[in-house]
This record gives sequence, structure tokens and C-alpha cells, in this order.
Amino acid sequence: MKEINEQIIERYMLSIERIRRITEEETTEVLYRDYFRKVSEFILKINEIRERMQDKPFEQCTLDELKRENESIYADVVGDQYDTSYANPAYAVSLFGEEIGQLLSFLYTELRGEIAYVYEQQVEYLAICNELFIEIYNCFEGTLTPDYKELKEIVYWYASDYCDVFVADRIEEQLNPECSFAADIVTKSNLNDLRYLYQYGEYVSENEWKTAEHLNTLPQKTIDQMADVYTEGYRIGFVNAGIDLSKKSVVNIRYTLGFERVIKKAIENFEKMGLRPTIYRAAVSVLTKRQHYKVGYYGAIANKQYEYDHRQDQGLFLDKKFMERKLDVMKNAYEKYRELAGEHAGPAVMEIFGEEPFAPVQKPESVVLTEKQEKLSVLFDSKSGQLTNQYIKGDERSFTIVAYPVPEIGAQYKEIFDEVIRINTLDANVYKNVQQALIDALDKGEYVHILGKDKNETDLKVQLYRLSDPAKETIFENCVADVNIPVGEVFTSPVLEGTNGVLNVSKVYLNELQYRDLKITFENGKITEYTCSNFEDEEQSKKYIKSNILHNHDTLPLGEFAIGTNTTAYVVAKKYQIEDKMPILIAEKMGPHFAVGDTCYSWSEENKLYNPDGKEIVAKDNSVSILRKEDVSKAYFQCHTDITIPYEELEEIAVVTEKGERIMLLKDGHFVLSGTEILNEPLKEEIGRASCRERV
Repeated sequence: MKEINEQIIERYMLSIERIRRITEEETTEVLYRDYFRKVSEFILKINEIRERMQDKPFEQCTLDELKRENESIYADVVGDQYDTSYANPAYAVSLFGEEIGQLLSFLYTELRGEIAYVYEQQVEYLAICNELFIEIYNCFEGTLTPDYKELKEIVYWYASDYCDVFVADRIEEQLNPECSFAADIVTKSNLNDLRYLYQYGEYVSENEWKTAEHLNTLPQKTIDQMADVYTEGYRIGFVNAGIDLSKKSVVNIRYTLGFERVIKKAIENFEKMGLRPTIYRAAVSVLTKRQHYKVGYYGAIANKQYEYDHRQDQGLFLDKKFMERKLDVMKNAYEKYRELAGEHAGPAVMEIFGEEPFAPVQKPESVVLTEKQEKLSVLFDSKSGQLTNQYIKGDERSFTIVAYPVPEIGAQYKEIFDEVIRINTLDANVYKNVQQALIDALDKGEYVHILGKDKNETDLKVQLYRLSDPAKETIFENCVADVNIPVGEVFTSPVLEGTNGVLNVSKVYLNELQYRDLKITFENGKITEYTCSNFEDEEQSKKYIKSNILHNHDTLPLGEFAIGTNTTAYVVAKKYQIEDKMPILIAEKMGPHFAVGDTCYSWSEENKLYNPDGKEIVAKDNSVSILRKEDVSKAYFQCHTDITIPYEELEEIAVVTEKGERIMLLKDGHFVLSGTEILNEPLKEEIGRASCRERV
């Protein structure tokens, strides 16, 4: 929370006085009056919350009052109400035409960020947004149709002028533990009093409420266990990578509302490691968001289609000059907080899963990037990634990530929750030995052949790194649940040259979006073709994949090949019929998976890593990532998307040696390599259950 000075307060109050008059004026064309009145009323509602917070603090509000307040500010974008909301570009364009409709829909969406700002008491942000609204309104007064170029110019200078406020503050929130809005809620609230959920200003649905309620029924021992797995995995990540954690002082914690009881214990654990938390909100402004992705803490997503509709709103102002301006602001901010950046240890992420899979509608009325802007976006991602790594060095940081279900997963939520706790705490030693058997076989290979069965058209040859000293070196990492929880995979950076074929999966959920019959073709390790059946129009399907999997790159390399071994997680998913709701974090352990984009070792390739058997993991680079030694901009893509094929869609996975010998790892969805038979025990249970279901 910034210090509020009198000048900012005066700016803000002047804007509120002007907006009050807008609700009564009739100085614009009739067509636009309802828009400006409704948006004005929203802004005034935000001001009412600000006044309520001054006169009647949170502690004096009843639960019903807080619920009504929360529902009222999100009502416009929830459910069917979104159909006739000005936040919906399709509705705005139907009334005002494409150009002005898109711009006014963007404006209202940007102003909805005031929900976050008012709860954080960011009065300067409120003033900035209000002044943008007033400036746009002034263009509509006394004219039939305002000059669209003038409106775009206003938006452009809003983005350019205030980049040094929003973007610079965003970087400070990432680095400075003194920015403690969320941390204070977690550590200072009575978490048994669920009113605390409404202090954030995030949308609170049954998922957040019932999650917090459920966690409050768990014994402290269970909460401690959940927190310990999370924080210990983080610590071990530094040990395994040979990075000195004692030189770090900051950890970035990311979570979803409802898990505060676990996060509170985690903060205590991290403090014992000498780490203070930075906990920042998922971005709400077009100046700091990255499409529709949520990075930071957040509550319920009131409407995923709404978020998706506005994922490319920066297309209204993105050009080379703005990109350079934003990069310059980032550099200055990192330079200002250089010391804290150097002490930043990396993110600790607690994800959720269980929500209904989301397959978006592609609305032609939404703002989309031009081809030139797509290239600028890719260039910005590259340059900003390099800049971040300059101050928060990849080879000096680590991470951890774990996931838990939310009540929306179904009536058996509590049972599933307990099962996930069990999955996240499986005996790593058992998997270590089994996975070593797989690695010993894989290290003999020239390539791995993955073949789908029945309708799955996967037929892919993955080329492997050549070992120069097999006695001391290994190709695959033995993943035993440190940074990447739960346990259960062996992975490598494949050789691109010679990696050819088709990857196909019937249904998969990636980055909160569903894909049906996803099919990707590789030639020499790079994507050449792609399609899915989400849309009747194949071109729409291709644009969907290019935007959300390729992140607007023309192609991406195969950055990772892995074999998941967590058959226990697979069986749990089948038992409760939640396969399509499993997060990639767990799903990637439930079959072979293939990541497109950067390798698992991006920015930290020079760190020496060893498997439990003492062998050094040497397959970290490919022919693209190695370009970092000549031109770092050609080496990294700032994305890494895992795509998993479930066991039941597999005919076989075989290692093929230089002499042509085939060493079978999986056959007909079961592990057949000697030493891996124990992985089939959970699968036998699932076969028994499936037989029972068929008889019934």
C-alpha cells in the first residue's frame, strides 16, 4: 500500500465529483448514455466501499454484509449477466460497432481493476483510472461519433504514461516483503472466522469458502504435513541444485484463496530458513497482465470467458515504442531493487484443480494482436525474460509447486482431498529405485519410440543424448518429489535432430484451457503442424493452439520428454472419474509427457545436477537452448507446456539401442521392464474396479 498524500486524495475526490455529475448528464449521444452511466455507477460503488472501509472497518461488518458487497461488484460479469455486460466485447460491439465497441469494453474492463485497488487502498491507482474514464467521456460530449483515433491516442498515452507506476510497482511487489497486504491477511487474521476471505477484494465462490471451511476441520498435524511437503520440497531443490539458500532472503508465495491455514504454517517454515514472503495479487491491469494467466494469489475467476475475451487487449496500444518504454521501466525498477532481486529465491506455488474444464468461445469481437504485434509480443517476452534473469539469476534460484483439489471437483471432495494428500506424500525411496531401473534402460538408447493405440495416433521417435562416459553420466533425471510434487517421473532434454513424428491426445487441459483431439507433428524436434477439434473451423483451432500453446511463435522445440510413473495418481483419477480435471502437475506423472518450449533447465544449464546414484545429469541442452552462448535471444521462449498421454491410450514405449535392440518399458499401458512391476499394482486395482463397473 502506497503512502497516501493530500495531493492524491484531492485528485481522487475531484474525479469522484465529476463522475457523480456524469450519472445525471445528457451531453453525449443517446446511444452511449447507458454505458457511461453504468460505468459511472460502478466507479461510485467502488467509492462507497472506500468510504465504508474508513467508517466501518472490516471487523465491524457482518458476514452477510461482506458477501453482498462481494457479489455486487462482480455481478456484472458472472453467469448470464455477462451476456449484456459492457465488459463483454461481443455485446459492446453489437451496440457501438467494432472499433468503439472494443475500446469501450476494454475501458470498462480496465476500470474493473479498481476492485483490487480499493481493498489495497491504492488511491493513486483509483485516481488514474477515474481520470482515464473522464478523458474518454469528454470525447463523447457534444458529438455524434467521436474520433476513434483520438480515443486510441488517449488509451496509448494512458498505457505509456502510467507504465512507470503500474509496472514499477508490480516489480516492487514481487521483490519487497514490506509490500505485505496479503501476507498480513494470512498471518494476522483469525482464520476460523471466514470473513477474512473478503478482505482481499477477490471474488469469493463456494470453492474458496468450502476449501477454507474444510481446512479448518483438519487437525494441525495434517496442516503441518501439507505445509512441510511444500516448504521442504523447496529447500531440497536448492540442495539438489547445489545452490546456497543461506544467501537468499525472499520467497515468492503463490496460492488460491481458501488455503491460508497451510500458507500461514508455510510462512513460519520459510522464516526458519531465513526467507520472508512476497505475496502479490494476480495482475488486474492490461499493463501488467500476461493474457488470461493468473500469476500470484487470486480468488475465484468470476467468468473465464470474460478473462479470455480480454487476453489481447494490449493490441489497442502495443507498438515498438511502448515495448521499449515498458522494458526501460522494468530495468529501472530492477535496478532500484537490485539487492532484493539478488536475494530472491524463486516461487513456491500452491495450485488448485477440480474446476469444470473450460473450452473458450473464440469471439471475433475481441481485440486480437496483428501479426506485427504478435512478433512484438514474442520479442518482449524474450527481452523481459533476459532482463529478469539478469537480476534474479536462473542458476541461483529454485522453485516448488504442489496442487490440491477444490470442492467443485464433486461430491467426494473430502475423499479426493485426502487421496491427494497421500499422493503428495508417497514414499520417494520406492520411486527412486523403480525410476532408476527405467533410467538404466533409457541410458542405453539411441531413441525412444512412443506408440498410441486404438484411436490415439501418436507415433513419435524421440532422439536421446549420447553419453560419453556412461559410468559417470546419465541422460534422465530421477525426479523424487523435491521442487515438482508429487513424485513420479524421469525426464530429459531430448536431442532435436532425429526427433520426428506425431503426438496425439484425446483430451487434455493446458493452462486452464481444454483441448480435444490435440495433434502436433514434429520434424527434427520442432513443431511443423498442429490441430485440434475444439472448433468446426480448422483455422480457428490452429489459431487457438498458436496463441495458447505456441504463445504466438511460429514453431517451438520439444524441450522435454518424460515418463510418468505415478500409477497411484492415475488410479485415483480413474476411481473418481476426474482425469480431465487433474492439473498438469499431477497429470504429467500419469503417463509419458512432452513439453514444448524451453527445457526444464532453462537459465540454469551450467548448474551441476546428480541423480541419487551419483551420476551427473548431462542432457540439459538442445541445439536451440545452446544458442544462449552466442545469442541468448534465440535460446529461450519463456514458455514450457507439458502434454501428457494417459496410460490407456498407449500401445507401447520402447527404448531402441544403437544396434537396433528394442527394450520394452510399457506395453498395452502397463510397465513391463524388470524392476518396475510394482508400478502395476495400482493398475490392477483399477482393472478390478472397471470389471465390476462393466458387470453392473
